[in-house]
Amino acid sequence: MEGVYRFLLTPRWWGINVFVLLAIPFCVFMGSWQLGRFEDRVQEDRTASEQAASARHEAPRPLAELLPVNKATSGEQVTATGRYGRQLLVPDRELDGRQGYYVLTLLRTGSGKALPVVRGWLPGAPDPARTPAPPTGQVTVTGALQASETPGDNGVSARGGLPSGQTAAISAASLVNLVPYDVYDAWVTLNEGDSGMKAVPATAPQNTGLDLKAFQNLGYTAEWFAFVGFVVFMWFRLLRREIEFARDAELGLAAAEERQQPSPSGV
Repeated sequence: MEGVYRFLLTPRWWGINVFVLLAIPFCVFMGSWQLGRFEDRVQEDRTASEQAASARHEAPRPLAELLPVNKATSGEQVTATGRYGRQLLVPDRELDGRQGYYVLTLLRTGSGKALPVVRGWLPGAPDPARTPAPPTGQVTVTGALQASETPGDNGVSARGGLPSGQTAAISAASLVNLVPYDVYDAWVTLNEGDSGMKAVPATAPQNTGLDLKAFQNLGYTAEWFAFVGFVVFMWFRLLRREIEFARDAELGLAAAEERQQPSPSGV
């Protein structure tokens, strides 16, 4: 039997074995790394949820103390004072399993900049006629601080060509083209919906939580570990075929099969 495995000492099989010995730990490492990224995102989602829940019970802080918005300040309670200005509707927003739209009003503060404030959510298609007008005079708002949205991420629509008075994303980059004043690179969702509207819950910061990227990490994990199984399967398959060839050669079956093959001339 030792002669059957003599092929393992050939340069070809040395190369195959070295490849397998390097490929398996590399795939295991990459799979473990992707799994770790998924677990990190799960933990970030849990932390963000806990942070949002605890922030509701904390005293609100002035807007200037929490800017710029980051993972640590997103969801924090904030307060701001000013006068409501331009009002916009944000279509294609789901709440409690129903389609509707946000009512977004710009709060003009004493700094000269306007703070986007989501006063609430209404069901159905955007309709300015049935959208409550903002309060007049000076108001003080309290709500959860949020980072500017990125069109196309986390369910935020990226479509253009919206009717006048609507915006797809709540972001300074989008709003600066719709209002004649500077806009904070942040927004606030009120803790209690204004004028009978439903309050919009605070969301986790971008690139955290169980979003599409998290499940991509999980999919990559499965792919890397599946490749480990494929490499091992192919190695055993090649090994079995080589053993069969070696046994046939020892028994003279390979030579007999060659003699039974017809010659190129057909004689």
